[in-house]
Amino acid sequence: MPRNFRSTQKFQKPDARFGSMLATKIINAVMNDGKKSIATAIFYEACEMAAAKLDDVTVEEVFEKAIENVRPAVEVRSKRVGGSNYQVPREVSPKRAQALAIRWIVGNARKKKGMPMAKRLSTEFVDAVNNTGASVQWKENVHKMAEANKAFSHFAF
Repeated sequence: MPRNFRSTQKFQKPDARFGSMLATKIINAVMNDGKKSIATAIFYEACEMAAAKLDDVTVEEVFEKAIENVRPAVEVRSKRVGGSNYQVPREVSPKRAQALAIRWIVGNARKKKGMPMAKRLSTEFVDAVNNTGASVQWKENVHKMAEANKAFSHFAF
């Protein structure tokens, strides 16, 4: 078994309907127990439901705008200096920002109970496109933490 790491990024294929790698990543985040066909159906249904609620957005733009609105610009990372831990604000790389946005949207959709996952995901998409909801609130909290700890930015890694 080779010891060197091989990225899975080159093995992922864009989804069938939109031809988008972002859609593939969201589908993989929605997927439970390796059931990709169910996750794909949930994602496509959620996109269609969200596009029906939002009149000025197409089905393809729904998840792209949602991810764009939830994507954080800065975050805080712990750094130990002289026996105490400081929360140091750092810029987030575009790849990590996208991963965090997907994780927050899917995670907040999972937290809502009482309706099918497609409906929960679609409401989360609609809220994210409108800059409201739990995912956008999560992003704003991360930005507030970074702003509050701006004094420690000179501890940058």
